[in-house]
Amino acid sequence: MNRRRHAAAVTVVGAVTLLAAPGQAFAAPQPPEPPEPPRKSLEEVRRELDGLYRRAASATDAYNLAEEQAERQSAQIVRLAKEIAAGRARIDDLKDRAGATARAQYRGGGLPPEAQLVLTDDPHLFLDAAGRIKAGGKATRDLLGELNRNQADLTAYSREAGVQWALLEANRVEKEKHKKEINERIAAARRIEAQLKKEELARLRKLEREAADEAQTAWLGSGVLKEIDGRASEQGRAAVAFATGQIGKPYVWGAEGPGSYDCSGLTSQAWAAAGRGIPRTSQEQWRRLPRVDVKDMRPGDLVIYHADASHVGMYVGDGAIVHAPRPGRSVTLAGAGSMAILGIVRPDK
Repeated sequence: MNRRRHAAAVTVVGAVTLLAAPGQAFAAPQPPEPPEPPRKSLEEVRRELDGLYRRAASATDAYNLAEEQAERQSAQIVRLAKEIAAGRARIDDLKDRAGATARAQYRGGGLPPEAQLVLTDDPHLFLDAAGRIKAGGKATRDLLGELNRNQADLTAYSREAGVQWALLEANRVEKEKHKKEINERIAAARRIEAQLKKEELARLRKLEREAADEAQTAWLGSGVLKEIDGRASEQGRAAVAFATGQIGKPYVWGAEGPGSYDCSGLTSQAWAAAGRGIPRTSQEQWRRLPRVDVKDMRPGDLVIYHADASHVGMYVGDGAIVHAPRPGRSVTLAGAGSMAILGIVRPDK
C-alpha cells in the first residue's frame, strides 16, 4: 500500500517538474474571434456611393475651373511675351535714332546747335537755323520721351508676366490636388461596388431609380410643371438638339467631347454649338449666368443641382433634363426634379 502511494507521489512530482522545466512553451488560450461588423444595407451603400460621387463631382468642378484659369493665364503670358518682344524692338530702334542724332552733333564739331547759331553772320542762315534748332529740340525731346515710355511699358509687361507665371504655377498645383481627390473618391466608390454581388448591384440600381423617381414625383406633385410653359429660343433649341444628340456617350470627368463629357462639359459645349459661349463649370454657370424662376423655365435653360452647385443638366421640356450623370454612366435623360434643385440659369437671357 505504501509502495503504491510512493509511486503515485513520484508521478505527480515528475509531472510538476516537467511543467516547470525551462524551455518548454505552451500556447496561451486564444481570445474568441471578434464578431464581424454588421453588413451595411444596400440603401446605406447607395447613400455612401452617392456621397462619394457627389464629392468627386465637386472636385471635378474645381479642377475644371483651375484648368480654365490656367488656359487664360497661358494665353496672357503669350500675349505679354509678344508685347515684350515688340517693346524691345521699339527700344532698339529708338536707341539707334538717338545714336544717329549724337553722331550728327559730333560731325558738327561737337558744338551745340545754339553755339553754332550765335557764330553765323548771315541773317538768312540765322533764321533758318533757328527754326531747325527749335524743331530739332522738340524731336529730341519727343524721342527721349518715347524711349522712356517704352522702357516703362517693358518693365510693366515683365512684371505682369511674372505675376501670371506665379498664378499659372498655383493653378497647376490646385489642379493636381483636385485630380488626386477625384481619383481617390472614384476609386473608393468602385471598391465598394466591386464587393457587391451581381444581384446586389441590380438591386442597388433599382434603389437608385426608385430614389430618383420618388424625388421626381414629389417635384411634379408640387404642380410646378403646370406653370412651366416657356418656349425655347432659337439658340435654346439648337443647344437642346446638340445635348440630346450626345445621349449614350460616356461620362468622363474633365471631358468636353466629342466622345465623352462631364456634366458641365456637356452644357457648355451645347451652348457653344448654339453660338453662345458660357462658363465651363457648373459653379461658374450658376454664379455668372442670369437666373430665372423655376416656373419660367424653358428648354435650353440649365438646371443647377445641390447646395454647392456641383451638378448641372439642361432642361429639354416635359419635366426632363439631359445630363451626364457620373463616372460609369452615360449621357441620358432624367427627371428635372430627380435631384435637389439649387436654381435655374438662362444663357441667352
